[in-house]
Amino acid sequence: MSRKPIIAGNWKMHNNCAQSVELIQGLKAELKDIEKDLLPEVVVAPVFTSLYAVDEELKKCACGKIKLAAQNCFYEEKGAYTGEIAINMLKDFDMSYIIIGHSERRQYFSESDEMINKKAKAILANGLLPIICCGETLEQREQGITDKHIASQITKALDGISSEDVAKSVIAYEPIWAIGTGKTCDSIEANRVIKMIRETVKSLKGEAAANSIRILYGGSVKPETIEEQMAQSDIDGALVGGASLKADSFSKIVKGAMA
Repeated sequence: MSRKPIIAGNWKMHNNCAQSVELIQGLKAELKDIEKDLLPEVVVAPVFTSLYAVDEELKKCACGKIKLAAQNCFYEEKGAYTGEIAINMLKDFDMSYIIIGHSERRQYFSESDEMINKKAKAILANGLLPIICCGETLEQREQGITDKHIASQITKALDGISSEDVAKSVIAYEPIWAIGTGKTCDSIEANRVIKMIRETVKSLKGEAAANSIRILYGGSVKPETIEEQMAQSDIDGALVGGASLKADSFSKIVKGAMA
């Protein structure tokens, strides 16, 4: 089954409004001569304070080539949740995706699998799509429990979500030991884990959902690694961190995904 690749840039806590606009202008310039149908789905996730500026810049004519994502959300519609942001607030922008469950959210802000499940359900109920992150630490990999740990994350994240909604969603496998370290998981091993994730989805939600859901690799993705990663059977794209902060390197990854 043909699944349209996604190359998503997670800008994390980088770039004020002016810097975000400069970056998106540079990315638009890099991609302007490529027909939309030839591109993978290109997604950028700025910080909350830059969403309006980036959204406005994309409306000036990105010709639908670049989609907008948020880096996080809360599952309640409103209330006394200081510092959080509701999904219906994010819908003020031309939003397509919301990243949830990133290892940094789990590590620094103690987000649980149950919370991530609530967020996924709320995102889908609001007509947007979650990018659900999963991954193992170096200690878990050395203990030989990578598959067990990630299968548990996926099982809990997708609990109570229909097969139809799962099919539309996105999963990003990010080995934690490869995020921001310069280390990249071997493409064959990354594909093996992603294939295991797809088999987990199949066992939970059926073959159609497993064949449709797009599963990305993340963890120090670079222009030099993307072609080999995209040549694998089950890798449907990339969630890019540091290399998405420069228009030149991010556009090379996008173009590499077309090879």
